[in-house]
Amino acid sequence: MSQTDVKILGISGSLRAKSYNTAALRALYELLPPGVSLVEADISDLPLYNDDVREQGWPAPVARLRQQIAEADAIIFATPEYNYSVPGVLKNAIDWASRPPEPPFAGKFAAIMGASPGAIGTARAQYHLRQIGVFLDLQFINKPEVMIGGAADRFDANGKLTHEPTREFLKTMVTALADRVRFIRKAQQG
Repeated sequence: MSQTDVKILGISGSLRAKSYNTAALRALYELLPPGVSLVEADISDLPLYNDDVREQGWPAPVARLRQQIAEADAIIFATPEYNYSVPGVLKNAIDWASRPPEPPFAGKFAAIMGASPGAIGTARAQYHLRQIGVFLDLQFINKPEVMIGGAADRFDANGKLTHEPTREFLKTMVTALADRVRFIRKAQQG
């Protein structure tokens, strides 16, 4: 096994500076199992999807995102819930990255998590994201489902995840995702 054998790309669906979802994604840096790396995608500078623009070539921020997805073994989405669904900025990023040729999401392993001040921790948005993932040909891990409710009580004022049971839950999720990548890779090698 190499030093880093599983590369994960984290995509937060929130642009807010004090986002609980981005904070949850960043908490993973301390929880990664050995041999796993995490890189955060920046979707803040993506233009609104426009197929006329796409036909003229990928804008630089889009090309960067597509390259990051292509180079990753797996994706972790950290999504807020807006109006019972995924936020527009996340859907916009997915729309750009999903277009041909060679859509980079196809066949990638993925996990979803979400944090919310409310009790159900982005459950509806996560289920919508799973529906979108069917078209994208993402292979989601089914468990654990990470829905961080009552987020204001789980993070400190600096955005550090301080709730130990939630930290363990995130660690279980990222380990399960890495294990899935390794299992399938080993099976394909015979």
